[in-house]
Amino acid sequence: MSVEGVPLKLGRRTLVARASGALWWAEERLLAFADLHLEKGSSYAAHGALLPPYDTRDTLLRMTAEIDRLDPAAIICLGDSFHDLGAWARMQGEDAALLAALAHRRRWVWIAGNHDAALPPALPGVAADMLALGGLVFRHRAEGGRAAAEVSGHYHPKVSVQARGKAVVRRAFLEDGRRLVMPAFGAYAGGLDAGDPALRALFPRGCLAHVLGRTRVFSLRAAL
Repeated sequence: MSVEGVPLKLGRRTLVARASGALWWAEERLLAFADLHLEKGSSYAAHGALLPPYDTRDTLLRMTAEIDRLDPAAIICLGDSFHDLGAWARMQGEDAALLAALAHRRRWVWIAGNHDAALPPALPGVAADMLALGGLVFRHRAEGGRAAAEVSGHYHPKVSVQARGKAVVRRAFLEDGRRLVMPAFGAYAGGLDAGDPALRALFPRGCLAHVLGRTRVFSLRAAL
């Protein structure tokens, strides 16, 4: 347990699962976020579901806090960074400017996801289907079969834990030393229970869950 995060081994590398839901690789000064789902609120509003339209700003401000704290040289967003293909066009000017400022003088890689397979050319940074770096592979969705030091998102894992006699559902990192599935970082991203068959299939021998508290990360054996 740690105030800011917990270290974990993936392959031969040491990473830190941050309490924010971001992943920090100090050796490479690399910060990763998964499933931002920017402009999900405006997407729902267009279909008649009126959610408060502040999810993009909230997500970007939490990203800003992590970037200011760690000063990364590189940032990877692991797909579904935008909720749909029109999200970039719907972003408020101030939010787009904030995103551009965050990317200034940093290497920024956008991994394509199932929600944002085509990324807008005006987006700061570079787009890729996946990224291999330092023995790790970063992609949006975990590949089936035996993993080899793979970092992914897509599933938005959550776990239910007992706190003061109540069941509390929290976002979590899931990992087994070879595969890591990150929690969604987006304000409106939702989540999938760690016991869901889709996640159980990725961890047939079980896994550790690094559960996000308000300011701490709690590690426990996931009941899959």
